[in-house]
Amino acid sequence: MSPEQFVQVLETLHMLGETGAGIELSSLETEVLVDVVQRASREQLKAIADHPELRSAFLDEIFRRMSDHFAPERAQHVNFVVAWRFTEGDGEDGFDRFQTVIEDGVCVSSTDLARTPDTTITLSVDDFIRMATGNAAVAAMFVTGKVKVKGEYAPAVRFSGYFDIPKPSGT
Repeated sequence: MSPEQFVQVLETLHMLGETGAGIELSSLETEVLVDVVQRASREQLKAIADHPELRSAFLDEIFRRMSDHFAPERAQHVNFVVAWRFTEGDGEDGFDRFQTVIEDGVCVSSTDLARTPDTTITLSVDDFIRMATGNAAVAAMFVTGKVKVKGEYAPAVRFSGYFDIPKPSGT
């Protein structure tokens, strides 16, 4: 399937969700979403990132699911704020931005940027989609410079360990 066809399928799914048809990205089980990302080519994921509406839908969905997959027992005594900056975004400075707060055993993510971040992580949307769905080696992304960190480095490196992310079915 070409990147254009892939985007068209996802656009249709998103449109059906917007019209209240009951078929929508948010209704997919996380395991299905992880498998879709695993089977997608880099070009297909880049096409999602380049499509403003789908980019926004995927980012919103991933951040919405973070609290569902948060493992508070792994984050005992952990309190920090991560600011996320996604390159090639629609924001006034060219970035899409989110913030994740892990505090008192709770994880909350949103576009509300009211908190001062301990760490700011900058990466592309397509790399984030792969990383957030367990389809990329996080350590390798740091080493190769695909993930840039400003501020405290340790929270960024440990971040994925605070979540139970379903494994792609092919692994």
